Amino acid sequence: MFFASIQKDYGILVLNIPTEREWNHMAIFENIPLLAALFAILFAQFVKIPIHFLLTRKLDIGLMTSTGGMPSSHSAAVTALTTAIAFEAGLESPLFAVSAIFAVIVMFDATGIRYQAGQQAIIINQMRADFQMFVEDIKDWPKKDNETKMKELKTLLGHKPSEVFFGALTGIAISIFTYTVIL
Repeated sequence: MFFASIQKDYGILVLNIPTEREWNHMAIFENIPLLAALFAILFAQFVKIPIHFLLTRKLDIGLMTSTGGMPSSHSAAVTALTTAIAFEAGLESPLFAVSAIFAVIVMFDATGIRYQAGQQAIIINQMRADFQMFVEDIKDWPKKDNETKMKELKTLLGHKPSEVFFGALTGIAISIFTYTVIL
């Protein structure tokens, strides 16, 4: 028994508290699917920085905590989780089935809804910039402080299919690495 529970025995309430042996607070560090998914997120977020630098020659440390970009950390996480569950529970496991469907939904969302929201944000930001130019001609816009000015919407929300694909490959590779090298 992992959690404390209350039972009713012969009309008496009994509180069952786990013993030190039953309560393994370090067990979370033995959960390989969880560790593989977390490591995949960290790796995918970190590797965005050198990939961006190679493509643009600009160092952007902020990519470590941003959404979007190559590779998709969402895809890396769900595929690392699903691959690790496949190793632990087998492909016939209901847990693998749930994880696989979860992974497909997350990756579909990353390439579909979130990507389209990012594309809409680009257009809205352009419309705002065009409107700003119009306002500057009419009013003295530059003299206003930054707090009163409109903020740009975030445009890097979703992923291109290639980013999701390489995120998925990253997750699978991380999970395989975890099981073959670390364990």
